[in-house]
Amino acid sequence: ERFFNRIKQFRRIARRYEKLDRNFMSRLNLVCTIICLA
Repeated sequence: ERFFNRIKQFRRIARRYEKLDRNFMSRLNLVCTIICLA
């Protein structure tokens, strides 16, 4: 639950601005890495 709330802080992920799945998944990986390092 906390993880998904942290992801929602990143607007590009929460709103799914990316059109391509590849771009969305790469940005999601980046956000997950940032969350793990924080």
